[in-house]
Amino acid sequence: MEARIECFPPVARGDARLLILGTMPSVESLRQSFYYAHPRNAFWPVMAEVLGAPVPETVEEKCALLTGHRVALWDVACSCVRPGSLDSAMRDVLPNDFDSLYARCPKIERILFNGDTARKLYMRLVGRMPEGCDWARMPSTSPAYTLPYARKLEAWRAGMEGYYD
Repeated sequence: MEARIECFPPVARGDARLLILGTMPSVESLRQSFYYAHPRNAFWPVMAEVLGAPVPETVEEKCALLTGHRVALWDVACSCVRPGSLDSAMRDVLPNDFDSLYARCPKIERILFNGDTARKLYMRLVGRMPEGCDWARMPSTSPAYTLPYARKLEAWRAGMEGYYD
């Protein structure tokens, strides 16, 4: 029997305006105990470029980069069974407690889904958005999604525009 894997706590301050949602940490992220740890994942370089900062190296720097710009980060899934890192292999998925997150962060105005699987999973398991909140599906920053980096960056820049400090 395969073991359940669990997500990380959200990276969020109460004044967050933008929420970025992934699906579930990869094997490498689980090994390193933080979001988007695979060296070929474009998430941290994209965030750094969009937010006008150096690419963060430490967990503390990564948290500060996001929270300092009123950006929150979490995963849709609280836990699941998944061999490897592919989202398509996720089974027996339990969602995170979004009611608690939205109560803690009532200023969230926009949700960006890091890839279409995150969006589909959220719609299936949670379905509701905070009142007045809009959303967009962003190109996945995963190396498995082969869109060129420049196009990922352009899309993320447009998706985040006006929703961070």
